[in-house]
Amino acid sequence: MAKALPLSPLAQALPRLEPVAGVRLGAVAAQIRYKDRPDLMMMEFVPGTTAAGVFTRSKCPGAPIDWSRAALAQGKARALVVNSGNANVFTGRAGIIATQISAAAAARVVHCPATEVFLASTGVIGEPLDAERISDAMPGLYEGLSPEGWEDAARAIMTTDTFPKAAIRKVEIGGSTVTIQGIAKGSGMIAPDMATMLGFVVTDAAISHDILQALLVEGTERSFNAITVDSDTSTSDMVLVFATGEAGNEIVTSLADPTLVAFREALNSLLLELALMVVRDGEGATKLFTVRVSGAVSDDSAKKIALAIGNSPLVKTAIAGEDANWGRIVMAVGKSGEPANRDTLSVAIGGTWIARQGTVVEGYDETPVVDHMKGQDIDIQIDLGLANGHAQIWSCDLTHGYIDINGSYRS
Repeated sequence: MAKALPLSPLAQALPRLEPVAGVRLGAVAAQIRYKDRPDLMMMEFVPGTTAAGVFTRSKCPGAPIDWSRAALAQGKARALVVNSGNANVFTGRAGIIATQISAAAAARVVHCPATEVFLASTGVIGEPLDAERISDAMPGLYEGLSPEGWEDAARAIMTTDTFPKAAIRKVEIGGSTVTIQGIAKGSGMIAPDMATMLGFVVTDAAISHDILQALLVEGTERSFNAITVDSDTSTSDMVLVFATGEAGNEIVTSLADPTLVAFREALNSLLLELALMVVRDGEGATKLFTVRVSGAVSDDSAKKIALAIGNSPLVKTAIAGEDANWGRIVMAVGKSGEPANRDTLSVAIGGTWIARQGTVVEGYDETPVVDHMKGQDIDIQIDLGLANGHAQIWSCDLTHGYIDINGSYRS
């Protein structure tokens, strides 16, 4: 971006980040698109680090997605390289060559096969990525890696983000204290269909690739795949988790291992915290809203209805305008294409039931709903009254700021 964006009113401060045993990281300004600001990040992992990943379901993915999907097949990682400013998408053969150059440059300094290097890119689509800038910057970047480089890394992957995003958890596995720490970026082109942005999580726990992959898929479904800013799924989205095994616990190789319970809960919690930061930094956003749907014919149906509400421009602009127009919510339920019955439908905003069983609650007073709409965190609840399916998603309002940011993104 040509000029700095104002800080989101929903911004959250970085937590106190700590070194995670087995990883060094850092960032430099490689002048890929942004001038004189960090735009190239690297993580180096100890040998034996296992990896897990989930990727965009876009039918037009970027070259780094293809590269990292292939790298994931062996389940091991020695390095991660991420650039911002250029997504390396829709760049044809040049894009493939750029991934090869980037991975080879990282492999040379880490002394590992290029197939153990993961790549991610974010930024403008359709412009060739000058990978020579990445390879030229690589020796200096590698020289500056340190266990304390988390904040620099979080800032280097930002594009239209207004604040860096990170989270940390500490739990025990079999008597060993383990750390889980992650960073994320994202504020626009955000919709469920894998991961909706970039997220990178590292733990020093010893966990096999297969178990780590299962945990990530499970945790993603109720975090990164349950948020939406603008209903647009990116070409470049991925979430990767790396486990260095340096904590000293006996390696976990079964999902049924009782020592995994606390770790699983902590990972899910961390993924959700990062995902909600992405929504809080939605382009132009001033409010975060939660949609909870119950009484649907299935959980999948409930989620589709919740997303129809979360993605509705009319609902999102009503929230931006602090208008308690619950009719727009009913509209979104009806247009979802999922089973619904107007005569069993109930609607609540901010805990106040407006309609029950298809009719307005007798004596309904809009005052508490109007007061609730003035806050930054809005709660919408739907009961379809059909069965037991339920789901929860998170979205943000739609303001003129979204147009301002995206109308001038390439300028």
